[in-house]
Amino acid sequence: MKSLVTIFFLTSLLIGTSYASGNPKAITEIRQNTISSLENGLNSKNLGLKSSCAYMLGELQISTAVIPLMKILRENENEDLRIAAALALYKIGTPMAINAVKQSIRFDNSKRVSKHCASFYYEYMKNKLIDEENNDYVVKTARK
Repeated sequence: MKSLVTIFFLTSLLIGTSYASGNPKAITEIRQNTISSLENGLNSKNLGLKSSCAYMLGELQISTAVIPLMKILRENENEDLRIAAALALYKIGTPMAINAVKQSIRFDNSKRVSKHCASFYYEYMKNKLIDEENNDYVVKTARK
């Protein structure tokens, strides 16, 4: 219970700081103890705490959390938690994280989890294609 209160407090403080700056994504510094607390929350027996920590790690794009999130995606029995881990991996967006989501499309035993992973992967590929088209446009415009 104490760890749940600590995680909630740290998350609230972190979110409050970002909104106070006028931009919810503008977090200038994420302290290592915040990251450690969120990563430790992934090992909790409390499903809500695990899910919340996975979500925040994804929102903050903490790449050191990729391996523990991949483990949850591969091994956890709870579909909702696996979906939360897949979403976090998608948001982190490293090649290894995206590959884990892609592999879960084919190999996860749950059609529901596979469907969500397919949706996340599709969104990633769509954004990647849009970024490439925008970069091509900038290059073509610069050559003129």
